[in-house]
Amino acid sequence: MDSAQVDAYLRRLGAERPPRPTAEALGALHLRHLRTVPFENLSVHLGEEIVLAETPLHDKVVGRGRGGFCYELNGLFGALLTALGYRVTMLAARVYGDGGRVGIPYDHMALLVRTEEGGDWLADVGFGAHSHGPLAVGERADQEDGGGTFRVVESGPDAAGVRGGDGARGGDGLAKASGPARAADLDVLRDGKQVYRVEARPRVLDDFVSGAWWHSTSPRSHFLQSTVCSRVTGDGGRITLSGRRLTSTAAGGGREERELETDAEVLAAYREHFGIRLDRVPVRRQDDTGPQAGTRP
Repeated sequence: MDSAQVDAYLRRLGAERPPRPTAEALGALHLRHLRTVPFENLSVHLGEEIVLAETPLHDKVVGRGRGGFCYELNGLFGALLTALGYRVTMLAARVYGDGGRVGIPYDHMALLVRTEEGGDWLADVGFGAHSHGPLAVGERADQEDGGGTFRVVESGPDAAGVRGGDGARGGDGLAKASGPARAADLDVLRDGKQVYRVEARPRVLDDFVSGAWWHSTSPRSHFLQSTVCSRVTGDGGRITLSGRRLTSTAAGGGREERELETDAEVLAAYREHFGIRLDRVPVRRQDDTGPQAGTRP
């Protein structure tokens, strides 16, 4: 990402270029991203192709003012952080579902970010309702956040009785860049409930293509069930448009819902609440054909 692209991205976020890659600046960019760039799966239902590469993602999120899935949002945010001087590693995660079962490989992408102070943080601007700020990877106590109470712990054995890694750890609490020893995978919990399991092994954007394809085509993917567009509001709440239902959730938990009756109302909601201008309402995709790609929130 060149300097002009960085500046355009920061304008999209309404943020100044941080003078140094500090933890404080990371937290500010993380929250600004959640407030301005919506998590959305509209491309799947609009028949738009998603290319997991930096330039097309920049064109979509920055040039066209759209949002995206975890691969898109975290992939592009990682490129921005790298350009700003952070050390960024892409990590694969598997989201916990009913009965404590984890999803498919490459179910989700998160970012391991090292700041100039030497701290390691788990950043995630592509999961929908989640932490508002990065989580300290090495901290095992509760971490209070605008999105809830979070905890990062070592994962136990999976359904096959296998632990991710051998429990050996490097200085950052995750995988070492080389050598046979690999740290255990990590579970992220929100308000005491398992959210996802992060694998310690570093990944690249191309690794996530198969998971993206599955989530955009499989009848088992919840992303094919409805359109969704969501972002954090300025007061720490959340606004979400799922199908034709517009839901506003206050930071304190209060909730208001209403059904939008006309296409004009739906298009106006996309413009007013998310800055997304569409010429037609996305129609729920019913089958498993086509080239689109995405992932779960």
